[in-house]
This record gives sequence, C-alpha cells and structure tokens, in this order.
Amino acid sequence: MQCVDRSSSPQPQGLLITEPKQAILSDGGDVRYSETEPMLPEGTLSGEEGDDEEKEEEESQRPPTRNMPKESPLAMALQIVVPFLLAGFGTVSAGMVLDIVQHWDAFKYITEIFILVPALLGLKGNLEMTLASRLSTAVNVGKMDSPIEKWNLIIGNLALKQVQATVVGFLAAVAAVVLGWIPEGKFQMSHAVLLCSASVATAFIASMLQGFIMVGVIVGSKKTGINPDNVATPIAASFGDLITLAILAWISQGLYNCLDSHPYASSLVCAFFLSLTPVWMVISSKHPASRTLLYSGWEPVITAMVISSIGGLILDKTVSDPNLAGIVVYTPVINGIGGNLVAIQSSRISTHLHFHSAPGEVPEEAKGCYYPCRTFSNHRSAQVLLLLVLPGHLIFLYTIHLMKSGHTTLTPIFMTVYLAAALLQVFLLLCIADWMVYSMWRSGKDPDSFSIPYLTALGDLLGTALLALSFQFLWYIGDQDSDVGD
Repeated sequence: MQCVDRSSSPQPQGLLITEPKQAILSDGGDVRYSETEPMLPEGTLSGEEGDDEEKEEEESQRPPTRNMPKESPLAMALQIVVPFLLAGFGTVSAGMVLDIVQHWDAFKYITEIFILVPALLGLKGNLEMTLASRLSTAVNVGKMDSPIEKWNLIIGNLALKQVQATVVGFLAAVAAVVLGWIPEGKFQMSHAVLLCSASVATAFIASMLQGFIMVGVIVGSKKTGINPDNVATPIAASFGDLITLAILAWISQGLYNCLDSHPYASSLVCAFFLSLTPVWMVISSKHPASRTLLYSGWEPVITAMVISSIGGLILDKTVSDPNLAGIVVYTPVINGIGGNLVAIQSSRISTHLHFHSAPGEVPEEAKGCYYPCRTFSNHRSAQVLLLLVLPGHLIFLYTIHLMKSGHTTLTPIFMTVYLAAALLQVFLLLCIADWMVYSMWRSGKDPDSFSIPYLTALGDLLGTALLALSFQFLWYIGDQDSDVGD
C-alpha cells in the first residue's frame, strides 16, 4: 500500500514540471508550455505565491471564474446510462463479429491476429477516450469558448492522434509477432508483414473515423448543455470496437488472399501509411496544445499497448483451446464495459482536480494512505458506475442470447460466475483509477492524457484474464453442456 505525501505544496515531479502559473501560452507557442496549464481556469488555483494585496488586485481584474458543474446522482445516472448502453451494444456487436471472423482463413492460419485484437480495440482507450477526456475538461473550464482556441485544440489533437495511432499500430504488430513466436518458435516473414500492414492500416483508418465522431460529440455536448465528461468517453467507445474489428478483419482477409497473387501488397500498404506520419507530426507540432504530448505522451500509450497485448496473448491461447472457444463473443463486452466505466470515472476526477487544485497538489480528502473505501465514500460517481455493472451486463448477455450468438447457454451458474468476474473487474478498476489519477496529478502529469490509456489497458487484461479463469472454472465444475466450446 502506497501513501501519499502529506506535504501541503509538494513540487511536481516527472515529465511535466509546470512553470509559474501565470505563464499560460498563446497560440504562438513557448517552450515552457505544460500540458496541464491550458486546462486550468484562471483564478482558481490554490497555493499561488504573492502578497494578499497583489492577489486582490489580480482577482479584481480577472473575469468571473467558472463553477464546477453540479449534478445530482440521478441526473448523473441519466446522462451516463444512454451512452453506456450504446457503448455496450457496440461491444456486443464487436463480440458477434469476432465470433464470426474467427473462422475466416486469415484468423485460422495467422492466429497472431488475435493478439492484435485487444491492442487495437484498446486504441479507443489510448487515443479516443484520452482525446475525449482532454476536450471534455477543456469545455468545462472554458478553454473552448473561443473559436480560434477551440479549433487549435481540435486540429492539434487530431493530428497528434494520427501519429500515435500509426506508431502504436506498428508496435502492436511487432509485439504480436514476438509474442506469437516465443511459445512455438515459428516465424514466417510474409505473416509478419501482413500483421504489420493490417495493424497500421486498421489503427490509422479507425482512429481518423472515430476522431471526427469524437469532435462532433464534444461540440454537440457543449451546445446542448450536457456534461461531456458523462457522455464523451462512452460514446467514443460505442462503435469504436465494432469499427476497428470490422476494419481489421476486412483488411487482414484481403491481404491474406493476396499473399500468393500479389506478395508485395502488404509491404506497400504498410509503407504508405507509415510515410504519412511526418505530415501529421508537422501539423501537430504547430499547436501548443498537442506539441508537448507529441514528445512526452508516448509512455502511457505504448505501455498500455504492451499490457493489452498480454491480454491478447491470453485470448489467443484461450481461443486455441476447443473447450474454451465460447469466450470469444464475451471478450469485447467485458473488456469494453470495464474500460468505458473507468474512463468516465477518470475523466470526472480529472475535471474536479483541474477546477480545485494546482498541479502537484491534491485535495485534503485524497491525502494520506489510499484505501479502497475512499473511492466509494468520496465519489458518488463511483457508486453509480458500480451499480450499472450488473443490470448492464444482464442486458448485454440476453442480447447475445436472443441474437443466437456465441457457444454458451445462459445457465444460472454461468451467469453467476460471469457477473462476479465483471463486478470484480470494475471494482478493481475504479479503485485503481482513484489512486492513479491523484498520484499522477501530484506528480505534475495531466491525468486526462496519462491515466485512461493505463486504465483501459488494465481493463482489457483483467477482463480477458478473469473471463478465461471463469470459463476454466465452469469447465472444471462440470458446466460442460453440449454447446460449451462448440
């Protein structure tokens, strides 16, 4: 158990050390830019130095500060439940697609593609949800009221996202090749090139489509008066899994069909998308809001990709076991729902910190040793999100059953074990989010950019591992009716 330092004003540590709080940058840019600075409302910081008289003069000249959006638990739940259900049905659709495409030739003969699945589906957590969280905070603290500032933030972040998607897609393919080679010691260059090409193309195309959707959601939420923290991250995931998985399956099968007739097709596709990376880097570097992340924002997305790839390795080995084949249709569901809920919590805590604390400082209620009960006693949103797990998963389970998808009937023992795994996953993720977001803020890192990639990747790993253990447990206790693993 780690304890938080009780010092009242610790100095920020880590990659993003903030300059004096008055040094907020204009569009012209300054090398002292810190990614937490643009999101901070002027005049709301605690711990500023200076005489009281100077502060009073400054405050008298400052425009009125924004108030933190206030919501009742009921209003919060009503705003969350619709995008939560949309996101859930999106993951259900992705599970059904994965259940179908697992029988395609590309997936049968190049099983490393299954290792790619959590890593590429996790890009919505690495990139889309992170973008949604950053822009949601920007909306709430008034940094998107100016049209010029708004479009600078949007264009810079979209360009940054394309750079990250391309690089992470390539690295995910490399990880899939390595993780697939280690257990068996087999390696085929044509298959490795196909994996790289399919991964990079999928990441690039899916990221661009979802980026445009995300910007529309944020701008629309601002105009309609809905708190984007409640709706942006789940909507980012609503069709993200389905779009990404459909693109991956289509490209992988197409390139597999070209292996004999056009052996260089995979190499050309991969080279084309990689060659666009410098263009996006130039565009992203022109905007202060994304320039810092272009250099310092790689740690969370790459680490998250590695964590998701480990979950993909578990999925690959599980799918290869005929007794556990039914796991495929449920994997995107449990992973997606856990990631969506914890992303909402992370985004809300981050917005709260931007309003009430300076980088490097945490509120009084978050000081001292962390304990799990703190998550649910200090944050009503955590209680609401945890309460959504069981009814949400029941709806999605029966949807899969009514669509006659999957290979497992909804026996009482199956539903009990599955729901217990889902509830444990979300409980752990909410606790980790509470500890992680405050720890990152204390170290001077913006949790909007750093926490969600880690949390959604952990959601993939925990979800896949707990689901695999659940199916293994069901098999051992005798829940082996004829449809299990059919």
